[in-house]
Amino acid sequence: MTATTSTPNRVRSLPVLLATEDDAEDMGLLAPDDRLTCHVHGRWIHQCVASPAHVSPVTRHRWCRGCRTELAVAVDELSLAVAMSCPRCGHGGSAATTRLTVACRASLAAERAARRAA
Repeated sequence: MTATTSTPNRVRSLPVLLATEDDAEDMGLLAPDDRLTCHVHGRWIHQCVASPAHVSPVTRHRWCRGCRTELAVAVDELSLAVAMSCPRCGHGGSAATTRLTVACRASLAAERAARRAA
């Protein structure tokens, strides 16, 4: 876990966490794949992960190499479930997509905690 995600007792609002993650990433303390927020969209990562901006055939984020297809995304905010799969073959998983899925689940939990604390 990273410095921004390893302190479960500390609830941060979206703007505060965005700034914290930006700083941590700039200092090399946070990998871009481990962010709970999106610096491009200014949202929780689970809210914009379906955007084409989050697809990368090079790193295999949301990309099925075999089918050369963008993975479909399903985010259920009630159950905190996140799934990504290839619409052609049903697979398409990669280490990068697994990390993105984990980040989305953590983002869902962080958003829920922030709402409760507000």
